[in-house]
Amino acid sequence: MSESSDQAQPLVAHLTELRDRLLKALLSVLVVFLCLFPFANEIYTFVSEPLRAILPEGSSMIATEVASPFLTPFKLTLFAALFVAIPYVLFQIWSFIAPGMYRQEKRLAIPLLVSSVLLFYAGAAFAYFVVFPLIFAFFTSVGPTDVTIMTDINRYLDFVLKLFFAFGLAFEIPIVAVLLIWAGVSTTESLKQKRPFIILFCFVFGMLLTPPDVISQALLAIPMWILFEVGVFFGGFIERRSNPDSDTTSNE
Repeated sequence: MSESSDQAQPLVAHLTELRDRLLKALLSVLVVFLCLFPFANEIYTFVSEPLRAILPEGSSMIATEVASPFLTPFKLTLFAALFVAIPYVLFQIWSFIAPGMYRQEKRLAIPLLVSSVLLFYAGAAFAYFVVFPLIFAFFTSVGPTDVTIMTDINRYLDFVLKLFFAFGLAFEIPIVAVLLIWAGVSTTESLKQKRPFIILFCFVFGMLLTPPDVISQALLAIPMWILFEVGVFFGGFIERRSNPDSDTTSNE
């Protein structure tokens, strides 16, 4: 009886800790949301600037639904709160997982965790400052001259959120490559041999997650390919550190 209770107690303790960590993560998102909500319209103005800056004279964004002027900035602010709070959310996840990891694993996991957050932010920034101006300029220039561009604010938000997520996820490729090499699932030589298939995957991924035009697909696929090469490069360092004898053998 006491043995079964001893076994059940750690499970209950772990579940309780997991609940507490999740609650703290959700609370952090809520706090950031409450701080950002008074500036919801300004946040939407900032996010929509790449399109509004190139709209032809006489064109503007519109709201086709009654509640869109309120719900669209509300939804954007919620995503922005998650975007801002994601480091703390990941910290809570890390705090739950870390006690079960070895010291060597922690030494690599912490830089990877920090790098993954920075790379996701870099992907979103790349989409906003580089991709959006190019694709919106392309879309507005190829349309019929007698058609007035009046983009719905909710449709625009759905469009840019999709691209933010796509580019943020794509910029995680170096982390994936390093993890595959670190875990022994693959090697640098194996990844290099699969390079043609990786490049093909990058363009297919870009085709599926971006608008149906060559410009936006290439703007996602080419950085993915470059980041894959970066991941293989740094994965080689980890591989050599994990197998120092391989370098000695190759030199002999």
